[in-house]
Amino acid sequence: MTENMTKKEIEMYLLQNLNMALGNQIQGETSYTNSFSVVVQGDGFLFLPRLPSGYVIDNDLYQKIFLIANAALYPRYTLLKQNSAYFVPLDTTDIHTQRGLFFPWQVGISKRLIIPNLEAFVKNNQSTDIKIMENLAINYEKVTSIAIAGNSGSGKSYALTYFLSCLKPISDLIIIDPKFDTPSRWARKNGIAVIHPNSNRSKSDFVAEINESLSQSLNLIYKRQGILYDNPHHQFSHLTIVIDEVLALSEGTNQAIKESFFSLIAQIALLGRATKVHLLLVSQRFDHQTIPISVREQLNVLIQIGNINHKTVQFLFPDLNPEGIVIPIGQDTGLIQIIDNEHPYQVLPLLCPTYYTQRGIL
Repeated sequence: MTENMTKKEIEMYLLQNLNMALGNQIQGETSYTNSFSVVVQGDGFLFLPRLPSGYVIDNDLYQKIFLIANAALYPRYTLLKQNSAYFVPLDTTDIHTQRGLFFPWQVGISKRLIIPNLEAFVKNNQSTDIKIMENLAINYEKVTSIAIAGNSGSGKSYALTYFLSCLKPISDLIIIDPKFDTPSRWARKNGIAVIHPNSNRSKSDFVAEINESLSQSLNLIYKRQGILYDNPHHQFSHLTIVIDEVLALSEGTNQAIKESFFSLIAQIALLGRATKVHLLLVSQRFDHQTIPISVREQLNVLIQIGNINHKTVQFLFPDLNPEGIVIPIGQDTGLIQIIDNEHPYQVLPLLCPTYYTQRGIL
């Protein structure tokens, strides 16, 4: 594709690719026989079938078109993967062409954010926006809870340190570090208390201490709810409860204490949004043994780092088939989804920021 293709040229290019690659999927029908057409819009393109048709217009067809068009448009555009066929009605009285399959895109591809000095970068940021990539940021005012998942060695600690550094100026932090590792070193460097295990205490005793801290946070939520009842526009400071390796807390813990832990984080996830109390959870996986399903449903920033396949995405992205998504090559890459009223609900390829900080943390 030339650098300055017109809308018409992109439409013709897409039609060529679809005519050649769809093949038996639509029984050999093509745009040359007026079986379908393509219309390019600013935020994506429409596949317009002409009905009645000799092929079935379903999710299989949608995903096949996605695979063809995503490869054909890369790296000029990145198609945003949908969980199922995205039908849209068209403004016409012709019953033969009153619907289309929409394929939203973003211009270009995901680009990694390079930060030469993390401390200076954070200091210069005067807003509650947290930059994730060159062309992607999240507004912490609209974040409920964040989850970072990934296999061992995928870069979760590196990503967590970035989030902790960005959150420190805009949020109070409660840090829980079951491994007594990277978050503890970061907290010591920044003068923040950490709840971590001690060698002379049992694991159940450690989780019980965590439950006490979570209970205090829940009481804060109730107190803030009372304030909001009288003054709905009251502005609270952010409080973020950071739990590294959540899976390490739920495995091998006394059942009663584990159930209390699950109950507390579920209530915080459900009630914390209006009172600006957030969860930042990190784990190798987020199955029902790691966190309650109700907590997972409240997460609105979902990050999967490392290996991306059907098995690794099944918990954070249960309806997603990752086939066809172009995952960038390199360290600290994966998928991200931001669920708010500013971002589309689609899943994007992720390149975590590369940053440089003082020695002794990572």
